[in-house]
Amino acid sequence: MSTMTKLPLAALAAALLAGLLFATSGSFIPGSAFAKGDAESVGIDRERLGRIADAVQGYIDRGEIAGAVTLVERRGRVVWFEAQGVADLGTAEPMSKDTLFRIYSMTKPITSVATLILLEEGKLRLTDPIAKWIPELAQPQVLNDPAGALTAASPAPRAITVRDLLTHCSGLAYTFTAGEPLSKAYTAAGLDGTSMGITAAEWAARLGKLPLAYAPGTHWNYSLSTDVLGLLVERVSGMLFADFLRTRLFEPLEMRDTAFFVPDAELSRLATNYTPDSATGKLVASDSPATSTYRQAPVFASGGGGLVSTAADYARFAAMLRNGGVLDGERVLSRKTIELMTMRHLTESEQVGFGLGGRDVFPGASFGLGVMVSEELPRSGGLGTVGRHGWGGAAGTWYWVDPKEELVAILMIQRMSMVGPPIAISKDFETAVYQAIGD
Repeated sequence: MSTMTKLPLAALAAALLAGLLFATSGSFIPGSAFAKGDAESVGIDRERLGRIADAVQGYIDRGEIAGAVTLVERRGRVVWFEAQGVADLGTAEPMSKDTLFRIYSMTKPITSVATLILLEEGKLRLTDPIAKWIPELAQPQVLNDPAGALTAASPAPRAITVRDLLTHCSGLAYTFTAGEPLSKAYTAAGLDGTSMGITAAEWAARLGKLPLAYAPGTHWNYSLSTDVLGLLVERVSGMLFADFLRTRLFEPLEMRDTAFFVPDAELSRLATNYTPDSATGKLVASDSPATSTYRQAPVFASGGGGLVSTAADYARFAAMLRNGGVLDGERVLSRKTIELMTMRHLTESEQVGFGLGGRDVFPGASFGLGVMVSEELPRSGGLGTVGRHGWGGAAGTWYWVDPKEELVAILMIQRMSMVGPPIAISKDFETAVYQAIGD
């Protein structure tokens, strides 16, 4: 019997194993405690760094977020690591440094790195058609009009490639990046882009029955591409996706609190997720630990948005990227592959679509292989560095890596960002970090 045939039971076993990643004696904390002199030794003004807390506290005081964990690492030293506010407004449980967060689309860079591991091993190429491993997506149809009827579609001029998935130029979509007919079809098929109770094979079969919004390689469109990448990793490697991440990334990088579900023994560490009221902005609990879907092991682990993690864990992943693919002697990728991942890959025509739901939320930036890449600092409207790269999640989590400044920054909150009045906490966090750099 093939691995894919065994998937439902195997996925459950993999998720149970993933639960063993959670530290039994407390979360792994990188670096030493914040102390006088630490920041100055790596060119950071200690007093100015305190403005991070001021910026975050403003959002807490205004009721825009419940709490946050922020972390800054420079030149191998953690110079800032603070928890503020509460993890649950109802119980007033304090936010802590080892609080677990739903990182949603911050799963995507991790899945992209997993794909690039297979590229380095010669098991796939960026130019390979994915139908070689995922026949469910062979010979796709493309809508004649992205917002038009599903019946008005034509054969795609070429196949979807690995590169198309990594760059979100596959022609796939999300419900919020598709025209109404396609969006409704995604919803009806249960293609919501998170870890689900159907097998990966069934998920792919449902996706393959629907047309693409755009022809492959013609338009950047935020999409289920990275979920397809998770399935690709599974089929190319012969390992379940959760197992691949655990053995090839999480264990080598000592990411002890990153997995696709939260064991009962660790549920007290999971922050409550909030969705702001669309009219008032008041936070309403939308996923609480006691009833969370993250209590259950997923049958299909979502490469596009299924992981939970901590600020400390994600900092180790980001530090590996900053350090050219290696951390504490454990090499995940080569320096040349990190360079390839973090440079612009979009053509001019593909760049036209770069944004979220029709909004230009990344001015002055483009896209690499799974990450945003800063290109034009004046257009960004803030402080930063050309060449900076990173990505965020639907609940407001955000990270970036600045190779030139040898910097990693992590922001963890739990406030759904696509609903209600927008907030600018990620931009204010960036400003507070960069204004503290002295040399």
